Amino acid sequence: MTSTAPAPAGPVATCARPGADLAAAVHAVRRDLTADGHAGVDEAATVAHRLVRLAEHYGNHPFTPLEDARRLLDVDRASFSRLLDLFGRLPELRHAVENGPAGKYWQNTLLPLERRGVLDSALAHKPAFPYSVGLYPGPTCMFRCHFCVRVTGARYDPSALDAGNAMFASVIDEIPAGNPYAMYFSGGLEPLTNPGLGVLSSRAAARGLRPTVYTNSFALTERTLARQPGLWDLHAVRTSLYGLNDEEYEETTGKRASFERVRANLRRFQQLRSERENPIRVGFSYIVLPGRIHRLLDLVDFIAELNEAAPDRPVDFLNVREDYSGRENGRLTEAERTELQEGLLAFEERVARRTPTLNIDYGYALHSLKTGADAELLRIRPETMRPSVHPQVSVQVDLLGDVYLYREAGFPDLDGADRYIAGRVGPGTSLAEIVERFVDDGLRIAPHGGDEYFMDGFDQVVTARLNQLEADVAAGWGDARGFLR
Repeated sequence: MTSTAPAPAGPVATCARPGADLAAAVHAVRRDLTADGHAGVDEAATVAHRLVRLAEHYGNHPFTPLEDARRLLDVDRASFSRLLDLFGRLPELRHAVENGPAGKYWQNTLLPLERRGVLDSALAHKPAFPYSVGLYPGPTCMFRCHFCVRVTGARYDPSALDAGNAMFASVIDEIPAGNPYAMYFSGGLEPLTNPGLGVLSSRAAARGLRPTVYTNSFALTERTLARQPGLWDLHAVRTSLYGLNDEEYEETTGKRASFERVRANLRRFQQLRSERENPIRVGFSYIVLPGRIHRLLDLVDFIAELNEAAPDRPVDFLNVREDYSGRENGRLTEAERTELQEGLLAFEERVARRTPTLNIDYGYALHSLKTGADAELLRIRPETMRPSVHPQVSVQVDLLGDVYLYREAGFPDLDGADRYIAGRVGPGTSLAEIVERFVDDGLRIAPHGGDEYFMDGFDQVVTARLNQLEADVAAGWGDARGFLR
């Protein structure tokens, strides 16, 4: 049901989890240290205890600067440097961190970015083509969701479509080979309202890219698919669900009978991809709101019904997130934590029974909660935002060619968002050139109060990691910056 293989079950590999047998973990590490000659018998117990504490800490608090961790252990710099070296020699300790309560930060975001050297470029303020490029092709949206930052009535003029799609094609052609998941279609506004999306999808696929479209699927009709056959070249269709009946949908989106239309579209899409034997993946994003954890059971039933429309091609994936952002410091109350944990257990039991092939990603906070740890969302504030932002990591391009530096800023007419436009792609100006100019010219954006809402979860994680790395380098820990690489 999850996207990662289970970690080794020994006491060391599980020492970052709540309720772990830390004494057994220390004993096992001590044995390994002495057996390999890494530590003498007299010191091995102390060293092993400190190594397990490091694994436990970074398995729960991945953004801790190394100097803070050194102070936590109360050791001098030479001793701490040795501990970092020994940690790297014991793979089970690394497993403990990567599979701990904060494991999704490491697995989904931090380590993939580290492997490609993306964060090094951002840290050094060197230009690099963005690791992730979001194309926001939608000229409008049929929904008016109460949580959406879209300005009421804001849209792009239809006259911008031809030039905008030509610009998107040029961006697709720029994306370097070797990262098939570098580009996705999202918004902003609804991507399927762009009649050229299918052509863009085919162009991306021809270049070896595997784009996902993030959509509300209201326009994912058989007629749309017939008009835009290139949509079948997408790697995945990821539908954001705003409820599980017409009443919930209308309350959220302002549009009547919208759920039934979305459900009908998805049932037919299931049938068509089965008939065509098309490899396109189908999945959902669903946000658990306070007091609605029980709706996850209905979500399983909804997916099971879609599977009945095409038994040989069940729904592929589900991304579940929670939004308790109104809580002080992002923390849950004890009652909410218990409710979520019990609800997730019942949810997994129903998944195992009704949709056993469904791949589930719980994201950062819910994964932590599932392990028994205190779920707490990362929160970046204006004072911890980075004026240099991170265009080497991620940018978003709208229909006009404007290059936005944060994922939630790319909405037309959104107050203050224009300060986060790095430049405009157009005839004679490439995306690579815009990023290069922004970085080489040392441009900085002073954050204003509320600017943190332009950042999505990915932007916040990247910002926290870069702040951590910068602190490590400044404290003289450049060789080991970030703890895990």
